[in-house]
Amino acid sequence: MPNPKRRHSHQRTAKRRTNYVTELPTISPVKQVGSDSPFHLRHYATPDGYYNGRKLPGFK
Repeated sequence: MPNPKRRHSHQRTAKRRTNYVTELPTISPVKQVGSDSPFHLRHYATPDGYYNGRKLPGFK
């Protein structure tokens, strides 16, 4: 594998790493009336078993 001939400066490394940030997960309100919790993570089922407006099998 090719390797660099000389080391990169701290400034050059820091410039590249400035965009390394984490993002908070997106939280959405629950649309079902009488739900256990008012919010849920996007693209995940609600704690009481609803996803995309439908009840998932296996939840009671």
